[in-house]
Amino acid sequence: MVGVLVAASTIASAGPSDTRINVGSPTAPFPQNKQNEPAIAVDAHSPNVLVAGSNDEIDVAPCNGHSCPFTQGVGTSGVYFSFDSGKTWTQPTYTGWSARGGTPGVGPIGTLPLYFEHGLVSDGDPAVAFGPRPGPGGFSWSNGSRLYYANLTSNFTATKDNETFRGFEAVGVSRSDDVLTAAAGGTAGKNAWMPPVIVSQQSTTTFSDKEQVWADNASSSQFFGTVYVCWGDFVGQEKGHAAPAGLQVAVSRDGGSTWSEHPVGASSNNNQRNPLDGCTIRTDSSGNAYIFGRATSASDGKQFFDMMSVSSDGGTSWSSPRPVIGPVVQPGAFDPVQGRPVIDGIAGARSDLAPAASVDIANGAPSGGDATNRIVLSFVSGSLAAPDVFFTESTNRGATWATPRAIETAGDRGYYTAPAISPNGTDVYVVYNAFTTPFRTNTTDPRTLVGVFLHADVTGSGTGTFSELNRGLPGDPRGASANALTDEFLGDYVYAVATRTYGAAVWNDARNAADCPAIDAYRAALQAGTPAIKPSPLTDCPAAFGNSDIFGGAFLDPTP
Repeated sequence: MVGVLVAASTIASAGPSDTRINVGSPTAPFPQNKQNEPAIAVDAHSPNVLVAGSNDEIDVAPCNGHSCPFTQGVGTSGVYFSFDSGKTWTQPTYTGWSARGGTPGVGPIGTLPLYFEHGLVSDGDPAVAFGPRPGPGGFSWSNGSRLYYANLTSNFTATKDNETFRGFEAVGVSRSDDVLTAAAGGTAGKNAWMPPVIVSQQSTTTFSDKEQVWADNASSSQFFGTVYVCWGDFVGQEKGHAAPAGLQVAVSRDGGSTWSEHPVGASSNNNQRNPLDGCTIRTDSSGNAYIFGRATSASDGKQFFDMMSVSSDGGTSWSSPRPVIGPVVQPGAFDPVQGRPVIDGIAGARSDLAPAASVDIANGAPSGGDATNRIVLSFVSGSLAAPDVFFTESTNRGATWATPRAIETAGDRGYYTAPAISPNGTDVYVVYNAFTTPFRTNTTDPRTLVGVFLHADVTGSGTGTFSELNRGLPGDPRGASANALTDEFLGDYVYAVATRTYGAAVWNDARNAADCPAIDAYRAALQAGTPAIKPSPLTDCPAAFGNSDIFGGAFLDPTP
């Protein structure tokens, strides 16, 4: 049973020292100023190198009157680089299919390259990881590092006769062995990327979703260099419901060129119970691979648990998923317009996927020599009035877990969270998004969203009390928006990484977003079932409406 043990958290006395990650994205117009669902990775062999990704609509056409759809064929997988441990960031510009000026065609893009050229579209849901580069003698850090960027991928053409793969959404993986050149953009930067590879095995009814990627990055591992991608495999999409579904994992032993796919747990009809979803994958210093996902119990299909499955043979086979945390309470109130729960207020940000657990392991990368293999896990659970950010850990490879404890700062209503632990297991960091205002039953009262980054030392008795390293500036999430304008949109996750000297994180941020009263009134009318005319964001709203950003930063270990 999840306990509610509130740990004392201290608020940083100084102002925020975070930075905007999507530095190349415009502040207007909507939806080009819309970014969300950030991910971040650190190169264990060169820990000054960070890469982040997000859903970035920089290349989508501006709204045409009250219509703001995604532009057919235009990618949305943004990528950003830092080579000074997160102090500064760059967002490269390549060429591809773009609609920045309103008319689709070949032009500048601020998203992953080489998708259009291969009949594909990068569709966001970013996941990034670094691993060793393969060479003639196998994987070795002496060969350099390889960046993996997994994302949802669709066909460029809407005509099935010309489709590159079957189904609605696939999982694609991009790779680069030269991130310095890739970050520079232009033709050379574009050529520093390899063509995307489709990882998921697709049928005409398949919708792959919510993927994560990881590379075994500790040279002590017997499966060093192996790459894993996990995702939810939804079928029956053409019938209007994505069921049955199950968790899949693809494994590559040649640096991402070829993949084999394996199921994790049994498929089930998600109209009856929710199968494993929202996966996270990590490896320890010996090469054991761990997948975590959230699912309802088989007995009643209502109670949610965070479950773990383990592979000790490099991903060929996986143990039956077993509950490690739960039951957990997914906070939210049902929204009749979205058909799913929201957490900050009516017409607010969806919350059915936000609380899923996120995990990290102190595997001693790049060598594995100083690994403790401590597993840290954070998740959100609780009532709509007071959802908590919980933390727990395991020191015996997931056999047993510490009693979960709430670690958020008083007054924060947790939304997304992710932990990171230094490779040598001495420091733990947790990032979370939270609302600091109560659930709003109208669209007129202001709402507040913040991003928070915590730190705790690890001692012989376990991870200690968390304190704030950074509290971002507040913003009103009503200024964030789905392209349909019917509700806010913040996506599904945040992310953190850790080195031996610092921790880094990325989160969704609304500090630069402007609320639009016309949109507020429209959303309220939809909630009431009252006919309403959809506003035009470019004429009826402030220019900064929809300007959601990715903020984050790197913060030194405060107790080295």
